[in-house]
Amino acid sequence: MSETMQQLHETVAYIRQLVDSEATTGIILGSGLGNLSNEIKVEKEIAYNEIPHFPVSTVKGHKGRLLFGELGGKKVWVMGGRFHFYEGYTAQQVAYPVRVMRLLGVKTLLLSNAAGGVNKAFKVGDLMIINDHISMFTVNPLLGKNEEEIGTRFPDMSEPYSKALIRKAKEIAGANNIFLHEGVYTGVTGPTFETRAEYKLIHVLGGDAVGMSTVQETIAAVHSGMDVFAVSVITDLGIRDEENVITHEEVLQAAKDAEPKLTLLFTELIKTL
Repeated sequence: MSETMQQLHETVAYIRQLVDSEATTGIILGSGLGNLSNEIKVEKEIAYNEIPHFPVSTVKGHKGRLLFGELGGKKVWVMGGRFHFYEGYTAQQVAYPVRVMRLLGVKTLLLSNAAGGVNKAFKVGDLMIINDHISMFTVNPLLGKNEEEIGTRFPDMSEPYSKALIRKAKEIAGANNIFLHEGVYTGVTGPTFETRAEYKLIHVLGGDAVGMSTVQETIAAVHSGMDVFAVSVITDLGIRDEENVITHEEVLQAAKDAEPKLTLLFTELIKTL
C-alpha cells in the first residue's frame, strides 16, 4: 500500500470512530459561503486540525471544519472551508479531502466558489452553473503515481460536471425564480487577482468565470467516480471599463449576499438525489 493510501485509510478510520452513519452526498463551500452550513442539522463537527493528515484552512471566509448532518432530508458531509494551491499546499493535498469523502461513501459532490466574471453579460451576485472547466493554468492533482484503488490512470474528462445534475438544478431554479448563468470556469493558481490582459486572454480562450479553486477537486472527484455539480458566485467583474481594483473583502460580501439563493439551490437539489 502506498503512503498516500495509508494516510487516506488512517484519516477515514479516525472519522469513522466519530461518525458511524453513511452519507452519499458531499459539499465543499467556497469563500464567504460557509453560512450554508447553518442550514444543516449538524450531528457531528470535527475541526480540520484534529483530523490526521488533513490540511488546515488559512484563508479568511473558510471556517475549517468537517460537518456531518442532514440537509434536504438527506445525510451529508460538508467541508466548511477548502484548501487552495496558493496557500502552499500541493495539488494532491488540495484534492485529499475529496478522496477522503469518496472513501467515506460519497458518490455526489456539490461544489461552490467565489469567482471573477469574465463573460460581459455577468453581474456581481449572479450564479453560474459550471458546465465545463479549463485546467491548463493549474497543477493537476493526479500527477505522480496513480492510486489504482481510487481510479484509472487516464480518467475521461469529457463530462466533468454531471449533465443530469445540471438539468435538475435548472428546473429547481426555474421553479424558485432563481436566475442562473451556465458557463466555463477557468482555474488559476492565485493568490493575485488577474490582470486586465489575463482576463482578456481567459475570455478569448472561452472562459466565462475565473477562480482559484474547484478544478483540482473536480478532477480528483471524477477520477474516483463521483458525479460533480458546481456553482460559481460571481463576486467581481474582470472585464470592465472603470478601475479594475478588487479586494478580498468585496468578494466575501458579494458571496454573502448571494448565499440564500445558493443555499436554496443546493438544498432542493440534494432532495432529488
